[in-house]
Amino acid sequence: MRWCQCAVAMAAVVLCVGWSALAERGGEGVSLTVLGNVQDGGYPHIGCQREDCRNLFLRPAGHQVVCLGVIDSVADRQFLFEATPDAARQANQLAALPGAHAGMPDGIFLTHAHWGHYTGLGLLGREAMGAQGVGVYAMPRLRAFLEGNGPWSQLVELGNIALSTLKPDEPVAATSQLTVTPFRVPHRDEFSETVGFHIAGPNRSALFIPDIDKWTKWDRNLREMVSAVDLAFLDGTFYDGTELGHRDMSEVPHPFIVESLALMEDWTPAERDKVYFIHLNHTNALLQPDSEESKNVAKSGCHVARQGDRYPL
Repeated sequence: MRWCQCAVAMAAVVLCVGWSALAERGGEGVSLTVLGNVQDGGYPHIGCQREDCRNLFLRPAGHQVVCLGVIDSVADRQFLFEATPDAARQANQLAALPGAHAGMPDGIFLTHAHWGHYTGLGLLGREAMGAQGVGVYAMPRLRAFLEGNGPWSQLVELGNIALSTLKPDEPVAATSQLTVTPFRVPHRDEFSETVGFHIAGPNRSALFIPDIDKWTKWDRNLREMVSAVDLAFLDGTFYDGTELGHRDMSEVPHPFIVESLALMEDWTPAERDKVYFIHLNHTNALLQPDSEESKNVAKSGCHVARQGDRYPL
């Protein structure tokens, strides 16, 4: 028990750096926190022999797979967006933040069935926590996938998770002042459909689109979507098309950062200021804050989502 209390306290110290304004207000209201910003494979990445990966394997720097945490301290409820391989650490970090309660989140919203986005659900099962009734929000195909395939089906059968079905463009009242609305995006939908989320608090709102094939394949206008919110966490997996020398990039389609920046070139400074690139592959130089690529993003007026960033909603 003492070890757990120490771990929570340490997580609070690490994650609360730079959040003094929220802390002074006691964490009241609704807030959003970046709990991870890297692609499914993590960083360091399996099989990576680059010097930066080798150093991180020796001395992990705390990079975690893409995940957002949202707290409504008035309602005393908190939520994860994605169940990643780092879900144990991320749930602990969320619980350590100002305004949060101890223990598991009250719900988990899932975007799709690519392994880095949902496999953390396994930590709720018999082999790990043995949780009871953790709310999991999923689209119809994803729900059917979880119910019909082991080991996820066991989570349902044992009551470790309680599934709720999402419908595109239909808001879910997570609390009286927090609304979550899923919307479809084009992606590699081998096992489920893919969605992004519109997350609305009492004062501000955010988009969360960690995965999409290309903006040009979407039937919606990205600029209009971004203009309607205060924050936009957008797929920034690859900086450009040269990163995977041994892989066919068409197998893993994403909007390159250079493509997104070109698309946003005629946006107003206020519109670009809302954009935070997330879901960064281990090859993406944006993981290095001092890289030329990071400086180019900053020069454009956009941002890179960094683990530990926190925003009021």
